[in-house]
Amino acid sequence: MSDRFATHVVTNQVPPLTDINLFASDAALMEAVNREGAAQSSRMMNAFGLTTGSQEARELASLANRHLPELSAYDRCGRRLDVVTYHPSYHELMRISCAEGLANSVWAHFGPAGGAPEKAAHVIRAANLYLAAQMEPGHCCPLTMTNAAVPVLLSNPALARDWLPLVLSRTYDSRFEPAALKAGLTIGMGMTEKQGGTDVRANTTRAARSEDGPFTITGHKWFMSAPMSDAFLVLAQSEGGLSLFFMPRFLPDGAVNAIHYQRLKDKLGNRSNASSEVEFQDAMGWLIGEEGRGVSSVVEMLTYCRLDCAISSAGLMRSALALAVHHAEHRMSAGRALIGETLMQQVLADLTLDVEAAVALSFRLARSFDRARDPRAAAWRRLMTPVTKYWVTKIAAPLISEAMECLGGNGYVEEWPLALLYREAPVNAIWEGSGNVMALDVLRVLQKEPGVVELVTDELRAATAGDAALSAAFDRLLAVLYEPRLLDARARQLVEDLAKIAAASILRSQGNAAVADAFIATRITGRPRSTYGQGLESFDLKVLLERATPNRSG
Repeated sequence: MSDRFATHVVTNQVPPLTDINLFASDAALMEAVNREGAAQSSRMMNAFGLTTGSQEARELASLANRHLPELSAYDRCGRRLDVVTYHPSYHELMRISCAEGLANSVWAHFGPAGGAPEKAAHVIRAANLYLAAQMEPGHCCPLTMTNAAVPVLLSNPALARDWLPLVLSRTYDSRFEPAALKAGLTIGMGMTEKQGGTDVRANTTRAARSEDGPFTITGHKWFMSAPMSDAFLVLAQSEGGLSLFFMPRFLPDGAVNAIHYQRLKDKLGNRSNASSEVEFQDAMGWLIGEEGRGVSSVVEMLTYCRLDCAISSAGLMRSALALAVHHAEHRMSAGRALIGETLMQQVLADLTLDVEAAVALSFRLARSFDRARDPRAAAWRRLMTPVTKYWVTKIAAPLISEAMECLGGNGYVEEWPLALLYREAPVNAIWEGSGNVMALDVLRVLQKEPGVVELVTDELRAATAGDAALSAAFDRLLAVLYEPRLLDARARQLVEDLAKIAAASILRSQGNAAVADAFIATRITGRPRSTYGQGLESFDLKVLLERATPNRSG
């Protein structure tokens, strides 16, 4: 047969970045783990890094995002089903991550074994979440919600007694069965409604007390993620005001609760994970906390979710950077690898700086969760959670876009991983408080919790004192902090400056000197800019790129 219609031989295409150790190949992550007190768990993280960086994991992620969840609202006879079916790949991803403790490991000491909290438990979990987000980010949503729901359950002894043992199980059980028949449970939440969104006080869902204790809840939720969770935390208006309720899928008698899914959201990203619109028709819910104190009851959960948003975004950024560097190392142009071109080096090194800073800031925040009994750590957690969530999630999308551009047309194609990362990035900036919500939260701390602000600024003052540029930037920050007339108008600028100064101080005092020098010169004292690849001509780019390459030996 003639081969005159055969295409040319394929050359100069980059090999897939698979079967790598996502932990051992990440210098910034390993340093953060050691710096924040979790070095004793490096061997375990190394093993999980091999799992999350495997070809099998890449294939599971691809399948879970190609075969999307499907809602069956009714059976063929017209009876309500309200069941969402996922591809088996999604369940396998959940199994892997639940076994690693991502849904509950920081609360293990509340389980049957008891004991003291594991040293650096939040840092350890943060590292594993960072790796899991690179494996496949969508399935991280129910893991985050389940983990964040535990302190809410602990506030209600009866619910904690009945539910906590299975919530703390590391066995993933996807069956649609009553909780008592399952080996492990997940928890979701439904807060926002059509008319209010973030303004949950505008919620119209009603909760009426029944004679036997629980409430009957009627209304809707515009977003309720992970609809096959075993129970949900739901806000509704009761006689006492907006209150928080625990709503299981199955009632104590084994009947299915009146939670009726209307449709699944057709989302930009986060596709492997279903998000639903739902109606409650006298669904049963149990009050958590005091009536009328629903927002206060759920604040702790939101704080843990916001930490995860930052950690996950840092993981997405690292994945995008690794793919861009890998491409540049293997793609040839004019007879030499792209990584040898000065402009490409500038761009990749610039991306590296933001990834390094995001990792440093996010893991410093995770450490504050581990040491929350220390007033200084508690203050850092209170002020820097919205700051870190704001900045890290905000920079993720433009960074991933620039990394995609490094790959050219291949990066824009869905068969390559960067398209998924780019679609995923905005959700972390939106979920649990968009940019303005985070900025307003920071303003509340500044205006109402001066002791918190003082403890954090004292720490930053000490951390920046040895660097003239950082010290000057800190002084400028203080001038805005204590000028009430400027705060409202400059809130977002203030939050960004806080994030960058904090990240720079960590890199300067405890990180890599080359990274710190370049970050401070381009983010703190450098000229204004709106794109990557500028201001690094006087730095040793090879040192930065050696830290960024996913093909390092460790």
